[in-house]
Amino acid sequence: MPTPKLFNPGPVDVSPETYAAMAHTMIGHRGGDFEKLYASLQPGLKEIFGTERPVFLSTSSAWGVMEGALRNLVREKVLCLCCGAFSDKWIDVAQKCGYEAEKIQVEWGEAIDPEAVRAKLSEGGFDTVTFIHSETSTGVLNDLAGICEVVKSFPDTMLIVDTVSSLSTVDIDMDKHGIDVCLAGVQKALALPPGLALFSVSDAAMERAKGTPNRGYYFDFLEFAKNDEKNNTPTTPCISNLFGLQFILGEIEKEGFEARKERHAKTNAMIHAWGAKHGFELFAPEGRRSFALTCFATPDSLDLPAFIKALKEKHNLLINGGYGKIKGSTFRISNMGNETEETIQELIDAMDDVLAAL
Repeated sequence: MPTPKLFNPGPVDVSPETYAAMAHTMIGHRGGDFEKLYASLQPGLKEIFGTERPVFLSTSSAWGVMEGALRNLVREKVLCLCCGAFSDKWIDVAQKCGYEAEKIQVEWGEAIDPEAVRAKLSEGGFDTVTFIHSETSTGVLNDLAGICEVVKSFPDTMLIVDTVSSLSTVDIDMDKHGIDVCLAGVQKALALPPGLALFSVSDAAMERAKGTPNRGYYFDFLEFAKNDEKNNTPTTPCISNLFGLQFILGEIEKEGFEARKERHAKTNAMIHAWGAKHGFELFAPEGRRSFALTCFATPDSLDLPAFIKALKEKHNLLINGGYGKIKGSTFRISNMGNETEETIQELIDAMDDVLAAL
């Protein structure tokens, strides 16, 4: 039996057509062919980021850029907005980089309150805020517009936003919201193999970086900007992934970004309806739920390991049994990437079949 189709919340299933695009003959990264490839990616990336700024390409996980953003921007103290496994990790990363850091912590499954951010920033001393738009561990979609509005009301406070599991499923509007660093990986809604991160940097953040010592080299914003002027990257990029990204952006253009967002909303609603039919409670609160994945609270009546195992063995489909401290007490189902109403219905039918037999 082949490896199961992934309905994990990342990495997600990669299409055969994407793999075919990635099999493009290798090219050198310091020449005209690569410069054309790099330039071809910019219009599509700018659309999904909602920016007129360049979108940089980093051969790394998103966490590489997350740490790099701290090294480029932090002068005194970081405020980390924590509501799940990945947003909670920010403060650990900031402290390991040697920065003073504090956090706003809410229970996993809750969203960050913009007014709590206002109150904390009013204490003074913070020059950088870290924020995850879609907390993949809990299925919470935080209030991006509300958080941005609050942070931008504090002059010279940089806002770093992780859009790893929201990019291309909803509007990000980086420029409109005044986001200083917007970043994502490609292994979630863009449905590519891991290993490539995307990010864009505001003028204000670039100016801040110019005066920040000890930025390092690999994630130095100035190095990315300098090379972007030549349609290139500071270091050797993962060229095959970029051919895959070129294909995916072409698919987004053909489908239309509005239609893509609508598709994610519809397939997400299908999973919600399936859960409601079985009495499964959603872990994230009403109005603050991701459109890319769903996190359910595991009922006492469900043998979750047996459910996941049977779904894999009988139907060759894989969902996720929760993450971090809520592993087992929750389970997560992805609808992001290339999934359609037809493929999500196939998953629902398979899950119903397994539940009936448990």
